[in-house]
Amino acid sequence: MKNILIILCLAIPVFCFSQTPEERLVALKIVLPTAPHPAANYVNAVRTGNLLFLAGKGPTHPDGTNITGKLGSDLTIEQGYEAARLTGINQLSVLKSELGDLSKVKRIVKVLGMINSAPDFTDQSKVMNGFSDLMVEVFGGKGKHARSSVGMCSLPFGIAVEVEMVVEVED
Repeated sequence: MKNILIILCLAIPVFCFSQTPEERLVALKIVLPTAPHPAANYVNAVRTGNLLFLAGKGPTHPDGTNITGKLGSDLTIEQGYEAARLTGINQLSVLKSELGDLSKVKRIVKVLGMINSAPDFTDQSKVMNGFSDLMVEVFGGKGKHARSSVGMCSLPFGIAVEVEMVVEVED
């Protein structure tokens, strides 16, 4: 059995449970940017007990540009998936900034994905898979979460995706 686990870890390093989340990020070739600053009068995260509530973030590139547009008219599902994945990277940077070590994440509990959608677009869940897939790649089973994916007629700055999340942490 141990030999099988070693082979699986070599074949799919991001799912090897002996790796830390930071080691998985390296394996995925993801470099976390500096945590984005709040765009208005709020904070990036609020902790109460062992729960960390992260404010909504969007698909902002390290250079400050955003992925903008409506899914179903301006952007494809694949482009939306990448926007949600980039949003996940930005939320991971907030988590890293707040906790100092992503190994303190006990569980991704709840995710709310808001998708800037054309009126007839109904594939919000396919877009949000970009975020959810990343959380599982980084945290393994701890990254599995409850989720809502909803369409919005607009989002701040015209961004394509905004995601907020609740994370259980341990000291």
